[in-house]
Order: sequence, then structure tokens, then C-alpha cells
Amino acid sequence: MSQQRSATVTALTIAGSDPSGGAGIQADMKAMSALGAYAMSVITALTAQSTRGVAGVHAVPVDFVRLQMDTLLEDIVPDATKIGMLATAELADAVGEYLPGLTHTVLDPVMVATSGDRLLDEQAVGAVRRLCAKADLITPNLYEAAVLLGEEPAATLGELRNQAQCLRDLGARRVLVKGSHLSGDAGDAVDVYADADGVEILCGRRVDTQNTHGTGCTLSSAIASLRPRRATWLEAVRDAKDYLTGAIAHAEALGVGHGCGPVHHFYRVWIRAGW
Repeated sequence: MSQQRSATVTALTIAGSDPSGGAGIQADMKAMSALGAYAMSVITALTAQSTRGVAGVHAVPVDFVRLQMDTLLEDIVPDATKIGMLATAELADAVGEYLPGLTHTVLDPVMVATSGDRLLDEQAVGAVRRLCAKADLITPNLYEAAVLLGEEPAATLGELRNQAQCLRDLGARRVLVKGSHLSGDAGDAVDVYADADGVEILCGRRVDTQNTHGTGCTLSSAIASLRPRRATWLEAVRDAKDYLTGAIAHAEALGVGHGCGPVHHFYRVWIRAGW
């Protein structure tokens, strides 16, 4: 007797493109595919970048982003959506119009690349703040959380907890503040999750490597693609964090690029295949 397959999970990423394949749309689709979701994309910006940094950003015209969204949604409504790089205020506002009609939405408020390059213009920050209140979950790193709040980056776990709560006070339903750059215990990568039920401190193994290109993109996409098959957001966040830790730990095996190399999105598949 043949075993009945579970329904396909469809996951959409709305983000910018990375030619090196380690971040942006490319990383999102790899993570979604690695975790069993059918990945789709709407491109908001083209970047000229590599593992060494970002040389330029070209925003896609708002009307064409709308056309991509409208054409896709007339045919396929995703089970989950991740929103990443939105280079301009107009793009952020346009994408925000679609969020009420989407489920399991994760906003990664991309502002600064791992390399330190700015990916969001100043005028767009206010629009991204407005977008935070429309998404089901936002996943800023500690620097992005500080920009959204107009404060200095958190220097302690207590400050990180407070900023997560402050983001909730601003209207975000659920917040995951990534504190992996937080000074403190070198043995842990600490994130703070906050929702209506309270605050959770999520500790994971810190991997000593420079191969961290696209970690934020990968984590937010992993959460989105896992959420339709998990009972709660917190469960999806925990499983996505475990997946990312493994992807970082196996990044060395790729040996791609001469800067901050990409994480290994398909490490589980490659290990099983003996590659």
C-alpha cells in the first residue's frame, strides 16, 4: 500500500537578490527547499555583492513588484511568507499592503549586511517600522533592533530583553532579537523571543567561523518554511535555530568565496549522500 504524502508547503520570499548565492533570495530559497517547502520568490532589489561585500543596490520599480505579487497570488497563495530586503520606503509600504492577506509572515528587517554594508536607505526605516506591526514575527539582529527603536545597541542580555519588549510595545506581535554578536559567554549564541505570553531566552552553540554570509536571511526563511508544520511559533523558531547552527558548523566544507563565506544550506542532504 502506498503511503499518502502530506500536503506540499508553499513558501514565498520577498527580498533582494545576491549573485553570490549566500544571502537574499538565493539563500531563502535554499533554506526553504532544504526544509521541505516549495520555494517561490518576488524580487525587490538587485545587488552587486559577493562574500567580500556589497558594491551596489538597484531597487526594482514598485509597479513591477506589485505585478510580481499580483500575478503570483492569483495562482498560488503561499502557506508562509518571508520578507527581507526592502530598499526603499515605497517598496516597504507596497509590500505592507499585501500582508493582511497572507499567513505565517516573517519580517527580517534587513538594514545592514554581515559585511557591514548598508542595505536600506534612511527614508525606508520609518516604513519598515510600520511594517513590523503587520507581520506575524519580526527577526531583527541587535543592531537592527536598536535602529528600529532609535536607541543604542544592547550590550547586555537584560538590555536585549528590554528591547525585545519595547518592539512588542511598538506593535510587533512576536519578536526574535538575534543577539549572537552580544558580548558575554563565548560558548552560547543567545537570542531573545518575545510574544504575548512572555519572553524566552534561546541559547545555542556558538560556532567559531567567519562563514556567516546570509545567516539572518537563512534563519527567517527557515522559520517561515517550518511554521506551517509546527504547532507554535516558538517551536518553529527553535527548530530553525538548530538548523542554522548546523548550516554554520558545516560552512567550512563549502570553501566558497574569499570573504565571509556562505552557510551550508544543504548540509543534511550532502551528508546523507556522502558528498
